[in-house]
Amino acid sequence: MINGFFITGTDTSCGKTEITLGLMQLLQSRGQTVLGMKPVASGATPTAEGLRNGDAVRIQAQGTVQVPYSELSPYSYEPPIAPHLAAAQAGEEIDLSVISTHCMSLLAQADYLIIEGIGGWRVPFNPQQSAADLVRMLNMPVILVVGLKLGCINHTLLTVESIRASGVRLAGWIANEVEPGMQDRNRNIETLRTTITAPCLGVVPYMKHPATKVIAESLDLPL
Repeated sequence: MINGFFITGTDTSCGKTEITLGLMQLLQSRGQTVLGMKPVASGATPTAEGLRNGDAVRIQAQGTVQVPYSELSPYSYEPPIAPHLAAAQAGEEIDLSVISTHCMSLLAQADYLIIEGIGGWRVPFNPQQSAADLVRMLNMPVILVVGLKLGCINHTLLTVESIRASGVRLAGWIANEVEPGMQDRNRNIETLRTTITAPCLGVVPYMKHPATKVIAESLDLPL
């Protein structure tokens, strides 16, 4: 099993990037060397060095050692649309074996690798494969980021069901408060705690301007 975690979420705006950065910071605070990866990124901006996705750039900067952007994000696309559609628009297809090769290269340079997925668990990478196929290929445990908002219980339980049906290991879930003043916040969290057999690895409070250090301090990651 790969020394690291694949980060997925209940939807596309649940805070996967912030949690990815927080997990990296937490591991680094424990003396571990850590690299992050966002292998597929849509919504990238053209630059003199090529397309760059803002979330991937932040993950690159958080790494214990600096690696080329193309190594941690081999597939970046300008349109902010589903990855398989963005790839088709660019005239290519996302190849999971390419991503796997980049993962092994990054792992050779650090103790841990944190991979941020794109969108939710079932978003296709190509017409035949999704995140589940990549995680199985890598034999990597999954952490689910739950965006705390109305409807999150249904979204979370359906995602947990799908992750387990995919035959991969759910290491745990993290509650991330994406909206201020969620009604019945605590009872929603308690419902998830009593329904999901995987452990809750942290509850991250709402922050207008998320701080990686605060997020790291809100997490509990047994190793």
